[in-house]
Amino acid sequence: MDKDAALTHTLRSKGTSTLLGGEPPVSVITNNKYISPLTAGAQGSDSDVASLDGAVHAALSDGPRAVVLVGPEGSGKTTALEKLVVGWAKGEHLQNFSFVFHFRFRELSSLDGTLSLETLMLRHHDHLPPESVPQVLQKPEGVLFVFDDLDHLDPSVAVPLCSDPGQPASVSCLVASLLQGSLLKGAAFLSATRPAESQAFPSGARVQALGFLKPQREAYFRAFFLDDPAAAAKATAHMESTLGFYDFCTSPRFCWTVCSVYKSLMDAGAQLPETLTQLYADVLVRLIRTLRLDEGFGGELVSALGKMASHCLVGQNSSCTKEEMDSFGFRPFLTSVGGFLRVDGDRVFSFRSRLMQEFVLAAAFLSGSSTPEGAEETLEKHKGRAEFLDVFLSGLSAPLQRRLLETLLGELNPDRVADFNRWFKSSSQEALKGCYKDRHLRCFHLLLQAQDESLVKEVVDNEARLGVSYGDLSLRDCAALNYVVTRLGGMQLLNLYNTRNLTEAQAETLAPTMRLSREINLNSGSFSSAAAPHLASALSGGLTEELDLSQNRLGDEKFKIFCAGLRNCKLRTLKLRVCGLTEASGGALASLLTSGAPQLCLLEVGFNKIGDQGFMKLCKGLESPLCKLQELLLHTCDLTGASMEALSAALCSGHSELRKVELASNVIGERGVEALCRSLQNPLCKLRSLSLFDCEVTGACCPGISEALMSEHCFLSELDLSVNDLHQEGALLLCRALRRPGCPMEKLSFQRCELTRPVFEELSAVLRGGSSRLKSLRVGLNAVGDQGVKHLWDAVKHPSCLLEELDVEMTGLTDACVQDLCGALRASRTLKSLELRNNGLTDASVPALVHAAQDSDHLLELCLRYNDFSEDVFEIMDECEKINY
Repeated sequence: MDKDAALTHTLRSKGTSTLLGGEPPVSVITNNKYISPLTAGAQGSDSDVASLDGAVHAALSDGPRAVVLVGPEGSGKTTALEKLVVGWAKGEHLQNFSFVFHFRFRELSSLDGTLSLETLMLRHHDHLPPESVPQVLQKPEGVLFVFDDLDHLDPSVAVPLCSDPGQPASVSCLVASLLQGSLLKGAAFLSATRPAESQAFPSGARVQALGFLKPQREAYFRAFFLDDPAAAAKATAHMESTLGFYDFCTSPRFCWTVCSVYKSLMDAGAQLPETLTQLYADVLVRLIRTLRLDEGFGGELVSALGKMASHCLVGQNSSCTKEEMDSFGFRPFLTSVGGFLRVDGDRVFSFRSRLMQEFVLAAAFLSGSSTPEGAEETLEKHKGRAEFLDVFLSGLSAPLQRRLLETLLGELNPDRVADFNRWFKSSSQEALKGCYKDRHLRCFHLLLQAQDESLVKEVVDNEARLGVSYGDLSLRDCAALNYVVTRLGGMQLLNLYNTRNLTEAQAETLAPTMRLSREINLNSGSFSSAAAPHLASALSGGLTEELDLSQNRLGDEKFKIFCAGLRNCKLRTLKLRVCGLTEASGGALASLLTSGAPQLCLLEVGFNKIGDQGFMKLCKGLESPLCKLQELLLHTCDLTGASMEALSAALCSGHSELRKVELASNVIGERGVEALCRSLQNPLCKLRSLSLFDCEVTGACCPGISEALMSEHCFLSELDLSVNDLHQEGALLLCRALRRPGCPMEKLSFQRCELTRPVFEELSAVLRGGSSRLKSLRVGLNAVGDQGVKHLWDAVKHPSCLLEELDVEMTGLTDACVQDLCGALRASRTLKSLELRNNGLTDASVPALVHAAQDSDHLLELCLRYNDFSEDVFEIMDECEKINY
């Protein structure tokens, strides 16, 4: 094949620029404006995206004989194919192919009758000498067929296959035969198509066309406004802030449309469109004005376009025949609608842009001339087929958004506008009362398009439940949510639970919303390193008082970036459970406590491998007079007794405001308990709550704890020693310390501590002694049986007992205890909650328990779960709403 002739053939002018059709590929290529779209990065590559050109070249060079390029409308597929053919003809790549045949099936779709493969190649590649055809047929492995617009000629349609290149057949048959390998077996194929579930392609490589991301858009705008960098920067910034969150902004064709509109407006000194609705109103007005129609004909054209749009959407047809166009009212316009429609062979008409198709449908509806149906019926009719119909209806229902359109078409039908507004307000208010995230977000998208602050406040009323989880938002969702929250002036809870991989663009878009949110929940999610500064910046100077980052894959580096960005924030609560932090984050935590978050009162860093070294760094921050922390939760942080000296020093420094420390599931041991007990006896220590749950506290530690509890300087009111082997002697020592007059202890937990009956007897004496302030006692999972727990029933009856909560789960209770238990319930003047789960109570005890619960004026909850009850007594227990079984 003569490559110079092939190059001339490929670069032959094919059409002119159109506002909706974009700049012709030949113009882009010859004027050196080509910017390669992107595709998903290869598996195992460092990048999530890669050059589309490079991916196609690699796929064709690595062996597959069939490569399918899949991408939505306007994603750059056609230009990429022409660029590839031009590069081959110039000798730049794919030189392993001797012949390249490029077919655009949009042009072939109107062909009737039959023709052979030989005829097809010669007719559509007139630079190919007839004498070259035998060479093509003899060496198919050197042939590459490039098929564009394959979705216009579905090769999955069942047709008989042919094997003779000289045999006449339909175009569908020829393509199917080539792709299935019955015709010219061994040839390679590169096909471009829009996504379609019905299409079936032969096995081979699939390359996804992603179009332009932000860097490619910026480069494109610079190339478009080549002589005016300031205009390029202004246009880019405006598009990113008003439209950049829409997926179709990745389309090179859409970028061309935006640049064309922006340039014209900027040259005229006019304001740029603020919404998608305004953009398409501008495009529609421009296209109609170029037709120079008589007055009134603009409305007729919009009506015809609306009928065509509805017909194609409802019938799921991509095109219409001339007869159908006549029936829609196009007869006066058929020769002049090239700006709106693509015309193939003077017989097939289709929309150049799906967005324009839906926009004219909305405009026609609100003009009141396209259909007798109301807004709800119209939306239902096109449900699942018109993604932006309600968006455009919302935009055009707002006076400011439709002003430009009305300058051309006259006032839209006020009854239609009012009908849509009624539907929108009622449906949105109903949706916002529920918990369905998608319904909330759809409402926000429509409000964003309307750009009406008063409408936002009317729709998002006091019954709206904005605290539901909005996790895993798209960039477009972020923009809509941000618009609503900023117009409302703030929200109580921004719930982004389970948001995976919050990107920099999403974080930047949501920053104003975060700044206006009192609480932010990012639990069970993740965010990129680039997003961390935006999150920190939003908190700095914002209203946020509580932030939950638990179960985020933060890691030390990302956390360091986050902490460094906090300035003047109002955070009072920060939760960092399971965030992948190590001892390297200890310094960042200390810095956070002393500089970035001076109002921080609660810090939770449980289930991170902070270790002793990291914790000792943190404790240095606790000693600072700038640190106002009151609660520190360190569950499972790989701590040992070695770091408790640092904590003790902080508690006794005179600057620490710590009231609560949780050290659960760390190996504190005797050495660590000794250090803590010294601090509890120091008059400068302000600690009120200490959890040593599962901390390897033994009976040998109990004398020190008892001594601390006896100290007049100890103000501990909550102590959790559960899941430690205290044994009888150690526990008895602690109980005797609780008898100290003025002992402030109110909540005590001794679950699974190997307690014995004498210990329960001593606890009973404490409760009945008259000086005890204990309101909550948890002694479950100690197998003392009915006789042991009987001491507690005696205490509960006593008028000096102040218990409000009692937990005796899995203590070996049987029906034999029921009489004493019920007597205690009736006699107690304080008990509100009793936990009896996982014991051996049976059906026989149920009537008495129900009556006792009903007779008690103070009891609120009686938990009987996981006892030996049968279904026969469920109905009896249902009679008492206090019983939970």
